[in-house]
Amino acid sequence: MDHTPDRERFPGPGFEPRPAHLGWRLLGLLYDLMPVVAIWIAVNAVAYLLNGAQRIAPGSLAAWLTFGSVVAATGAYAVASWRVGGHTLGMRPWRLQVRDRDGARPSTGRLCLRFVVATLGLAAFGLGLLWTLVDRERRGWHDIAAGTLVLRRPRPARGKAAAPG
Repeated sequence: MDHTPDRERFPGPGFEPRPAHLGWRLLGLLYDLMPVVAIWIAVNAVAYLLNGAQRIAPGSLAAWLTFGSVVAATGAYAVASWRVGGHTLGMRPWRLQVRDRDGARPSTGRLCLRFVVATLGLAAFGLGLLWTLVDRERRGWHDIAAGTLVLRRPRPARGKAAAPG
């Protein structure tokens, strides 16, 4: 049963989003490098300070904890962005939205699963994302696992305000 408020669904009349192809997704990922790298720098700066402003030795427990913190912070950014706005900062200029099959924003749990599978798919030489080239609905492994779609909103008509979200 769907408990998502109507305001979280796609806007009404004339709104026909289509699945985003790989090129739009890659542009979104490229744009997302800016906030993600800033997050990585901030997490590493905190780890450095917590380590007494001393270099963290590779392979040490502190290094592994820092790596886990970087992954967790990146996941928090992605999941919170998808949950609140339906997109990350990098997806917004390209009018990309993460939605479920009913057009609603997926639950936080499904978005966490999406992030974990997307990370594994990128670690597998990008095969999880390249899967969008063979899937009829242009879904990556992460979309299939979480029951999500990445849709591209149509460009708003000239002189009209863009739809929220």
